[in-house]
Amino acid sequence: MHFLELRHAQCEPPAAYAPVLESYGDVQTVLLGTDPLPDHRRFDAVIVMGGPMGVGDQGEVEWLTSEIEYIRDLVESDVPVWGVCLGSQLLAAALGARVYTGAVPEVGVEEITLTAEGRQDPVWGGLPSTFPAMQWHSDTFEIPNGAVRLAGSAKYPNQLFRYKQSYAVQFHLEASSEVAREWMELAEYRDSLHASLGADGPRIFMEQLGAAESQGLEIAVAVMEKWLKSISAK
Repeated sequence: MHFLELRHAQCEPPAAYAPVLESYGDVQTVLLGTDPLPDHRRFDAVIVMGGPMGVGDQGEVEWLTSEIEYIRDLVESDVPVWGVCLGSQLLAAALGARVYTGAVPEVGVEEITLTAEGRQDPVWGGLPSTFPAMQWHSDTFEIPNGAVRLAGSAKYPNQLFRYKQSYAVQFHLEASSEVAREWMELAEYRDSLHASLGADGPRIFMEQLGAAESQGLEIAVAVMEKWLKSISAK
């Protein structure tokens, strides 16, 4: 199989998702703002990762609008998309849903609760009905028309949706402590932690992630495996 990864920051790779993707085929990575977008018809699925920008930054980040249009073309061409954090918001925008800044940032490890539909979903069904997941976002999305809401958190009820074979995943299951430490090296990410969790934010965040990391990585591998199996069976 042939996969495309849309990356918005070098420090936000597919991480735990990557070995599963590579076991099914080859992965081409495009760094937005640097590399051109390839012909989407060449790929069996596309994974869209996170980044510090947002859908509302289209006036300042010139390639965001074209990326949203590209994702819309993917979905209309029945190329499955897996969107993570920013990627989930871009998928929502591509499907015509409103993406906006929420009342408060959601940073740290939060409990995710599957809906009744989530518990029956072919990819997410079979998981515990609640599980911890790392969060790092201020923006959120409404559920697009025709999509199914699969999970929420206490602060943000729209954390996960399915549209056909595409999934929007607001939270980070894929990121290990090692990946998170790379984020800490960037001033923009450290400032976000301080603003959300206080002066001791980096330590608090890493402690929370350390406690939830093992289960999160296990779930990341499980859901990616099930998603790719469902795609390859078509």
